[in-house]
Amino acid sequence: MAAHLTAVSRAIQNGVPIAGYMQWSLLDNYEWAEGYSQRFGMVHVDYKTQKRTPKDSALWYRDIIATNRII
Repeated sequence: MAAHLTAVSRAIQNGVPIAGYMQWSLLDNYEWAEGYSQRFGMVHVDYKTQKRTPKDSALWYRDIIATNRII
């Protein structure tokens, strides 16, 4: 994710009109090819209780957003 954000930052510095950035995927979810076996969201989902818990990547991304710089 850091590499992608760095590339977006460089593109902006080079004059590319970036309107926004969306990280895929926010939540652990069902994937057509993999079912529930892969978990790659920034928020862990307990499928049984539906409880959501931010992962380290979500907290890292929060800090990136708050400071507007890649830490």
